[in-house]
Amino acid sequence: MIRSELIQKLADENPGLNLAEVEKIVDLFFREIVDRLASGGRVELRGFGAFTTRAREARTGRNPRTGEQVPVSAKRVPYFKPGKEMRERLNVKGES
Repeated sequence: MIRSELIQKLADENPGLNLAEVEKIVDLFFREIVDRLASGGRVELRGFGAFTTRAREARTGRNPRTGEQVPVSAKRVPYFKPGKEMRERLNVKGES
């Protein structure tokens, strides 16, 4: 599902809200997740999962085109850990 599909589905399920209002809500939701992660926090959505960040140390990478070694600086990367309910729904026995 892409962002526009999510917005349309929410608008369809909430006829009291127009498309612009739903778009503002979705933007706010994602912005708050990113802002919390940027400040070093954690976002947990019960039944869905938890978003955190992990530190990656500086390393020496390799340019795949030339094979030349290039320095890669240390950084923080987003990490998602699915919740128990999501894992169970994804791994239902008998479905292919």
